[in-house]
Amino acid sequence: MAGAPVNAWPTTQRRLRLGLVSMSRSGVLLSVNLATETLPTPYDTGRTGIGKHPVTWPVPVSDPGPKRRGHPRPNGLAGDIVCTTQHHGGTDQAVYAYAREDLDWWERELGYGLPAGRFGENLTTQGLDLTNTLVGERWRIGETVVLQATSPRIPCSTFAHRMGEPKWVKRFTARGATGTYLRVVVPGEITAGDRIEVIRRPEHTVTIGRSFRALTTESELLPSLLEAGDDLPPEERAAVLRRAG
Repeated sequence: MAGAPVNAWPTTQRRLRLGLVSMSRSGVLLSVNLATETLPTPYDTGRTGIGKHPVTWPVPVSDPGPKRRGHPRPNGLAGDIVCTTQHHGGTDQAVYAYAREDLDWWERELGYGLPAGRFGENLTTQGLDLTNTLVGERWRIGETVVLQATSPRIPCSTFAHRMGEPKWVKRFTARGATGTYLRVVVPGEITAGDRIEVIRRPEHTVTIGRSFRALTTESELLPSLLEAGDDLPPEERAAVLRRAG
């Protein structure tokens, strides 16, 4: 390339092969959603923070540390609520993202509108295929924050109760567009309208979608998740080893 440094092209190609940069994957953070109050769980057995709504102010994001019962701040977004802290939140589930494109699909399927936050997501994104996001993929949001994709969302009875749709867990599982949990690599503040840039794509081929199928309907895929190496969260690695023998 005329005028380019002699070693510029090989350096860029090497970085692409190593999965350190993406030349084409980017999106937009349409909204940041927080739960400002709790809702009852099915059969009034407890409370849940699944009812999230968009906020307009900058929201601090940081690593909450390991999940544990009684965690004082288990979620990665300041001001959000997580109730069952032994099962939700923590480092590898610090943030939950869902794509506007997948919400739109469900709007057509269900026949009514689904505002941002309806699925309990902290981040509503646009322009990124979250099902084909790689485990370990990193996003820069805005100027500072870096998040890393960890695992799919597994639908539960609280989610079904929130939606009020017949056979919701089965339908959501069949669709397989789960969104992704993320850990916080670099803390900072995010706000609606921020650009999302993929800054790392691992060399392996383990996607969030494959991980979900392996953990739910296609257990024969479980051993293949280990191809993700250190990008696979410890909790998920333990589940794979336990279930795959």
